[in-house]
Amino acid sequence: MLMIPSKGKDNKTKKMSIIVGKRHLVRIRRREELSYNIRYISKVPVRMVMDRDFLTLHPSDSLVKVVHELRGEESSVVVVDEEGRLIGFITMKDILHLFEPPRRYSIVGIGLLKKYSLSRASRVEDIMVRRPITIHVDDNLGKAIKIMTETGKHHLPVIDGEKRVHGVLEVKDIIRLIRVVSG
Repeated sequence: MLMIPSKGKDNKTKKMSIIVGKRHLVRIRRREELSYNIRYISKVPVRMVMDRDFLTLHPSDSLVKVVHELRGEESSVVVVDEEGRLIGFITMKDILHLFEPPRRYSIVGIGLLKKYSLSRASRVEDIMVRRPITIHVDDNLGKAIKIMTETGKHHLPVIDGEKRVHGVLEVKDIIRLIRVVSG
């Protein structure tokens, strides 16, 4: 408790020191609770939080299908082969980059020409990220959060040892858990 020195301890000084002391204790308790919550959340298995209902497409599907399928809360597409193994990943951000105007003095190269030659006949394989950053289904949220903060990715496909997709972990899923635990 913080005491404010005063020669004549009147009621105002006592009340002030009690208020300051209570605020300090509340801050300490909040820090302890937050520390506990962070430790708890980091140990939660990814499989408990990941979204199991995710959008999957095949590399030969058209971009038109991608745009039509992304609705509601969907913000990413997992590209899989016939056995359900991950071969690519697309986020809404990847799609928005297709509509980004060229920079004023950009150098026109093959990559830029290919980017602007996309049409209704273009396929998922033309824009998918071929080696997306992933998380293993048996990992915990501590590892997932570390990967997300280090890479800046907001979506992680959740895979097993054979690269079969079990779900997608998004930042919003982790935030939802934090709200529940802190609530």
